[in-house]
Amino acid sequence: MYAVIATGGKQYRVETGDVIDIERIVGEVGTKITFDEVLLVGEGADIQCGTPLLKSATVSAEIVEQFRGKKLTVFKMKRRKGYRKKHGHRQELTKVTIGTISGASKAKKAAPVKAEEEQAAE
Repeated sequence: MYAVIATGGKQYRVETGDVIDIERIVGEVGTKITFDEVLLVGEGADIQCGTPLLKSATVSAEIVEQFRGKKLTVFKMKRRKGYRKKHGHRQELTKVTIGTISGASKAKKAAPVKAEEEQAAE
C-alpha cells in the first residue's frame, strides 16, 4: 500500500518502511508523528483520491534524525555594474521512517455508489 502525503509545502509518495528527508518537524529522535494531510491512498488498482484530502486516512512515522542539508550557494550578479552578492544556505531537514498507512474506510467508498444507484432508479 502506498500514499501521497503533503508536508512542508511538498508532496511525497510513501510506502511502509520508506525513509524520507522532509522539511524540519519539531520533535526529538524516536518521536512518533502522524501526517493527516493524505492526498491519495492506493494498492494496485484500488486507488482512493481525496478532494483535496482524504479525511479518514493517516500516515504514521517515526523521527530518525534531525540534520542540515548540503550547502547551497546563491550568487547574484549584474554584469558591468560591479554588483555581486554571494550567500550560502543550508536547509534544516528531518529524516523519518514511514510506519503504518491507514487508508480511508471502505464504507465511505461504497456510499457514493449507492447514492448513484438510487438516483438512477428514480
